[in-house]
Amino acid sequence: MIKQITSSIRIFYLLMVLSGLNAQDTTGKKLEKVTKLFRDDQTLSVKMSYSIKNVKRNTNDSTFIDTKLSYLDEEGQWKKIPVAIRARGNFRRNKCFYTPIKMEIKKSDAKKTIFKGNKKLKLVLPCLKERGKNDDVIQEYLAYKLYEIISPYHFKTKLLDLDFGEIRGRKTRSHQLKAFLIEDDKRVANRNGGKVVESFIHPLAMDPLTSVQNSFFQFMIGNTDYSVAYQHNGKLLYVNSMIIPLPYDFDMSGLVDASYAVVNEQLNISSVRQRKYRGFKRDQKIFHKVRNQFLNNKTQILNIVDGFEDNFDDRREFSKTRDYILNFFDILENDAQYKSYIANQAREK
Repeated sequence: MIKQITSSIRIFYLLMVLSGLNAQDTTGKKLEKVTKLFRDDQTLSVKMSYSIKNVKRNTNDSTFIDTKLSYLDEEGQWKKIPVAIRARGNFRRNKCFYTPIKMEIKKSDAKKTIFKGNKKLKLVLPCLKERGKNDDVIQEYLAYKLYEIISPYHFKTKLLDLDFGEIRGRKTRSHQLKAFLIEDDKRVANRNGGKVVESFIHPLAMDPLTSVQNSFFQFMIGNTDYSVAYQHNGKLLYVNSMIIPLPYDFDMSGLVDASYAVVNEQLNISSVRQRKYRGFKRDQKIFHKVRNQFLNNKTQILNIVDGFEDNFDDRREFSKTRDYILNFFDILENDAQYKSYIANQAREK
């Protein structure tokens, strides 16, 4: 009975999506390349100045303020370009000192700079002025890099050493921050020959393999603050007649363990560090395939984690991060734990 319902749901939603996107078929379209900004993992030195108060009070989805962004180019010279910025994220606008930023750059201004091809970007900053704020950023950035191993459908990111000038009236206070840039979702879609989908789609109508990959990944980093159906901290792509989940925003995960992270009480967990599998039931062959994919990539995943050791201000945070990932593999490698924490926890609705 469950299989029949599942099949009906998938067919209904796929027909709905296909009817809406059929006219936008991308067959034969030349795929875009990764832009220069995201082609390597070198940290980019950047300077920006603006009033946090002004950004919080006077920007919204359609209202931006103008400022300048300076970056250190390959020749060791500082280059400056105009950018328009606004605050993003309702929770972080209210709770965070450093508000996350949505940035837009005119094509003419980005030309002949490392930002060429990136009209829209997200700037991820620490949330609070507290010890460990930069390590929170490194841990979230690490999550993005780990997902690159798991799925070809991922956001490209760029780590920054940000010299932020906080404008307060006539004074400017300097903050040395870790930050990173995230490419626009349309660039991810174009790179994969697809489109961004903004409709509600039931998870069981999405591509089974990438859905399970996403669910395992979210479990690995201990993230429960997402919904693929309602596109909360995730986007959807339409690629090759498939609906693909595209996750982002991992600062509420157990991997980051931010001081401001809030536990989802509906999930019967007591800490953001406590893992909870939130994926749906699928063919066990797909679960088996994804489980083996993660196990086969254990060494590569740990090598990436180890490569970030020097980026941490507090080496204890690095050790905590590595141990958290190791604990995930302990679960995967133990049949009883895997069945208890993942296979038996898969949702039916």
